[in-house]
Amino acid sequence: MNSDDTMTDTDHTDLAEHVDDHDAHADEHRHKEPSDLQYIWIAIILAVLTALEIMATEIGPDGPWLVPMLIVLMLVKFWIVASFFMHLRFDSRLFSLMFYLGLGFAVVLYSVVLATFHFWTS
Repeated sequence: MNSDDTMTDTDHTDLAEHVDDHDAHADEHRHKEPSDLQYIWIAIILAVLTALEIMATEIGPDGPWLVPMLIVLMLVKFWIVASFFMHLRFDSRLFSLMFYLGLGFAVVLYSVVLATFHFWTS
């Protein structure tokens, strides 16, 4: 800027170039969002998995395979939701690693608690 605090054409040009550089830099760090069609497919997949869970409890096996099967379906649904709706699929791999390590720890802890209460034995 010049001494009387008014912007000259050169100042406008410099400012425009700075804004363009900033926008280009921001675009490099922006991640790709899923499209509306992808979100519709995700919803369909989640609905099918939920229907499988309901069918498993209503007409499926009542033996020792019911709970592990439901846990697997739950984990698949959780992975889909965390990957797309929490944007872990598009964030840094470090965030995904930390999140899924915590999830793995929780599943192991849950399994140990169930084993402590002799849930897995009839």
